Amino acid sequence: MKFEIDYIEKLAKVLSDNSLTEISLEDGEQAITIRKELIGAPVVAAAPVQAAAPAQTAAAPAPAKEEVKKGKPLTSPMVGTFYTAPSPDAKPFVEVGQTVKQGDVVCIVEAMKLMNEIESEFSGTITEICVKNGQPVEFGQVLMYIE
Repeated sequence: MKFEIDYIEKLAKVLSDNSLTEISLEDGEQAITIRKELIGAPVVAAAPVQAAAPAQTAAAPAPAKEEVKKGKPLTSPMVGTFYTAPSPDAKPFVEVGQTVKQGDVVCIVEAMKLMNEIESEFSGTITEICVKNGQPVEFGQVLMYIE
């Protein structure tokens, strides 16, 4: 038995509607993992389950297509919520095209009600901001690119 496409689409909708980042299911010899990439659409991976394999290792995520990005990635040092400005009515720390120096504050990642200022690790020009204001971020997730 294979997972039906409409069933997979329904699972993806549940993932999106409930602010979940991943759903994993196992049904006999089949397993499926649907993972929402924070910068794109859900990624679906299905694999046969081996009898002795634990459910956690039954499905491997599909390799994501790597896009060529311009500049060095600035990644999140923690799990939290990304903010572009110090307050909702303030102007953003940085915008695409803006030049920054090493040590400049470029955003905030809120973790456990603590506002953590994220500083640029290098000097250059912001070429892309990969996360939207108020969006949850994971440890190591690319926040922006600096060239």
